[in-house]
Amino acid sequence: MSEELREQELVTLKAIAETLNQSNDLNQMLQSVLEELLSVTGLSTGWIFLAEDRPSFHCTADYNLPPALLINDKKPMCNGGCWCLDKYWDGRLKEAVNIIECKRLEDAAKYSWGDTKDITHHATVPLSAGGEKFGLLNVASPGKEHFSDEELTLLQSVAYQIGTAVKRTLLYQAQEKRAENYARLDELTRLIWKIDRCEEIGEEVVEQIGSIFHYPVVAFFRKEGQNLSLRAQYDDGKTSVFRKSYPAEKLNGISRAYLEQQIITSKRKSSYMADILPPYEASAAIPLTIREERIGVLLIGRRESEPFTKNETEVFKAIADHLTLAIESARLNEQRQELVISEERNRLARDLHDSVSQKLFSLSMTARGAKGIMTEENELLKGSLEDIQKLAQEALTEMRSLIWQLRPAGIEEGIVTSLKKYGNNLGLNVYEEVNGVHELPRAIEETIWRIGQEALNNAKKHSDSDTITLRLESNKASVSLEIEDQGNGFDYNPENTEKWSLGMTSMKERAELVGGCLTIRSAVGDGTKVKVTFPLNKNSVTK
Repeated sequence: MSEELREQELVTLKAIAETLNQSNDLNQMLQSVLEELLSVTGLSTGWIFLAEDRPSFHCTADYNLPPALLINDKKPMCNGGCWCLDKYWDGRLKEAVNIIECKRLEDAAKYSWGDTKDITHHATVPLSAGGEKFGLLNVASPGKEHFSDEELTLLQSVAYQIGTAVKRTLLYQAQEKRAENYARLDELTRLIWKIDRCEEIGEEVVEQIGSIFHYPVVAFFRKEGQNLSLRAQYDDGKTSVFRKSYPAEKLNGISRAYLEQQIITSKRKSSYMADILPPYEASAAIPLTIREERIGVLLIGRRESEPFTKNETEVFKAIADHLTLAIESARLNEQRQELVISEERNRLARDLHDSVSQKLFSLSMTARGAKGIMTEENELLKGSLEDIQKLAQEALTEMRSLIWQLRPAGIEEGIVTSLKKYGNNLGLNVYEEVNGVHELPRAIEETIWRIGQEALNNAKKHSDSDTITLRLESNKASVSLEIEDQGNGFDYNPENTEKWSLGMTSMKERAELVGGCLTIRSAVGDGTKVKVTFPLNKNSVTK
């Protein structure tokens, strides 16, 4: 190498090194170094591709491109393959080389995109450092069809400098992003732990994740029997609440995350998912699990196709851990509240029985006794005493019904026996079928009683039938109660929750509160079946 070329190389490398150390912004750094390289080498045109896995690449920097490559907002530089990228992805591009023909410039001439400024050839240099590949550096000049070995060697040295700077900058940006993500995670978790109701968690979480982390699409799916139910969705600032149920095995990446219990990342959304969620190009499905109990999936999507980084998946895992713990805490809090309410109901029932019921009974007996000892016929007084006795009896009957609702007397005898007595008091003929006998956790037993009570009330009011069948089935894995009538039935649509009655919604929410699932089957003229099922395992609600 001549002294002159050696001196030029040192000047070039010095200028490039100084430029690379001026910024930690990757795009700005590459644009500056490209312009400096062209300036010191006397070349006219250049561009830098940062490439990921085939076919993803970005034209990160360019300078003095010919008009043919500038059309449609530089579309030729953003789409399509070419020889240099194909060689790069195939692992055949290991050093600076001459590109005899450029496909982008070839296409420009073929399709008359515009003036190419007599540029037909370019040199291509891979950008790499420490075994990692980052992309390509391409340089050219009008009429220049060949780069000498000395020029290619210089370009290779510059490319190594650029590759090292790219690696350093990416590490710096990753560290900054990591710190930023964990700061956002801290903000999110403080907000999550303020939520104390299970039903509010989905809506609140998707909104906070979307707004704090700036992800355009976030969705929360909750386990519902054998299905996954979309409960809440965030779409570019708008939060929506749903109750749409889908088969757990048909939601692609969401299903895989739920079934395999690991984070599943995807680059594209299937046509099936396009009908369910807003558009996104890349997504991560994060399973939500409390101990060994699967409770749902959190989906995070973004419009760009670039894959999620390792740090992002670490943050997603941390979000899932905090979210599941918050759900468990909210569930336990609601159970504590239910227990307090149950104890207050029992106290109120005792007070009503010991005071008001006894006084009503005494009033009825007093009226009856007074009527019996009347010495003279006084129709007005007799009628008044009869009215008092009748009203006292009616009030006493209503009081007993109220006490039954507050505290099911005899529930210790069994749920079915207790519900049968309750149904008989409503004037219903109740037939029971029991298969299996197992001791149930207190919360589940109480919930089955309340749901059965509501179903019997609904049958009495709406079915126009006085015959009810109760079926209780239990084994080591689960317990279920089915209440069936042969009455009028109704047009039931499980998807249209807006038309659900307060009683139906209450039954469903009660079941889900302790990990159960409620199903309703009904059709006009074909009666109604209400079935509630609860899993029984070591994660069941404690007694």
